Amino acid sequence: MGDMLDKITEGQDPITRIIAKIPGFNGYIEKQNRRAADKMLRETIADQYKELWKRVSNIQQDMVSSGDVMHLDDMEKAATKIQTFTDKVENAAYGYAGFFDAVKIKEDELAKIYEFDASLLDMMDGISSAIDNVEASVGSDGLPAAISHLVNLTRDLVSTFDSRDDVVKTVE
Repeated sequence: MGDMLDKITEGQDPITRIIAKIPGFNGYIEKQNRRAADKMLRETIADQYKELWKRVSNIQQDMVSSGDVMHLDDMEKAATKIQTFTDKVENAAYGYAGFFDAVKIKEDELAKIYEFDASLLDMMDGISSAIDNVEASVGSDGLPAAISHLVNLTRDLVSTFDSRDDVVKTVE
């Protein structure tokens, strides 16, 4: 997340950098930069999870094409959870309530929030591996277990995002 904030601030024009030195404006500028970084992070997370959703959707289409509809409902549960997560990330209030209010949040507290968001990206690796496993298991006896594992991971993803408010509240 620090890289995204650095990208936002390094592109500032000289006037903005000067205004940042004026008492009172710095907190405002920092707050705007953090909100821009927040938006960039959430867009990145949502875009990457949309790719996972597309993979699950493609597997569903392949299952339908091959006549393997027995596990389609379970795959739909995983697809729905990924879509729910993506919607929540995309539709969270810009700047997230209390999330990037730089005037209130200290750097060490902000680091906790950044870590939480980084964990959402880390969870993506596990879900991607689970999707790989489902793809490899199509047509085998291991398919139900692979799908069940994927559904559990996607359920955890949504509940983890829902607990983000708790992280923010402990920081405020």
